[in-house]
Amino acid sequence: MMNITSLTPFGTLPKDITSHWLPKSSNSSYNASILKCEQISIPEEIFLTLGIVSLVENILVIVAIIKNRNLHSPMHYFICCLAVADMLVSLSNVIETIVLILMARGALTVRNHVLKQIDNLIDVMICSSMVSSLSFLGAIAADRYVTIFYALRYHTIMTTRRSMIIIVGIWVISSISSILFIFYSENSAVIICLISFFFVMLIIMGALYLHMFALARIHAKKITAQNKNRAGHQATNMKGAITLTILLGLFLICWTPFFLHLLLIIICPKNPYCLCFTSHFHMFLILIICNSVIDPIIYAFRSLELRKTLKELIFCSW
Repeated sequence: MMNITSLTPFGTLPKDITSHWLPKSSNSSYNASILKCEQISIPEEIFLTLGIVSLVENILVIVAIIKNRNLHSPMHYFICCLAVADMLVSLSNVIETIVLILMARGALTVRNHVLKQIDNLIDVMICSSMVSSLSFLGAIAADRYVTIFYALRYHTIMTTRRSMIIIVGIWVISSISSILFIFYSENSAVIICLISFFFVMLIIMGALYLHMFALARIHAKKITAQNKNRAGHQATNMKGAITLTILLGLFLICWTPFFLHLLLIIICPKNPYCLCFTSHFHMFLILIICNSVIDPIIYAFRSLELRKTLKELIFCSW
């Protein structure tokens, strides 16, 4: 936790201001040092560079999807929202890093209550990104499921209106739940709910993907038998499912250490070994930011249409 006075002294600037995610024990650093945990120092410039790169990448993806009418489909709407969720992480990182750099160099003086508000804003953005990212990955999984198993009825089931309702619902729930988390972050039940949501969504998506890949071949043969012209369409649907499997795998790799961090805060807040793990919080943040950097590359690599539009945007050849 931060320990700041009314005006934060420049010589005792905290390494981060996202205090809601840190162990509440004031002896965290001491216990970690007893075990001689190897601390990895990450320069603010790395955080800032990754944040800016991610911000630019995701803005390009959003603009590309908006501009290209061929990408106006429920799946790409959800991908667009996933890019917005990634932007929240990038933006929160950029804001935090700039504030810390300016304060460290004496160019900015921030009062305690203002720093607390910045802290709350950053944590709301991180929490919103996590909840919305998982939700939109779930929405994309459901969309792919309907596409593969109800291909002939897809356009009547997953309409633009329904996809917009899903999008608005996810953002409203993500925003409200994130704000509630900040207000009640001292309550362990809140963190338990957050961790439970993570595992419940993983179980749901895992079940959908297992069912999709287990029965996709059989279903593809049935559709091919009915209409050979739909074989290419089915292959495209499976490619979309594979793309989202890659995205889900990347999400797991990059976010699991963060959720393990939260879990350890609950089950062993004073255990020195747990504190040793949680002392590497900055490494977990780097992984989360890397997720938002890599996601747009996966979108472009897996989608020819999106890749073409991104090239046109970058080289200004509209």
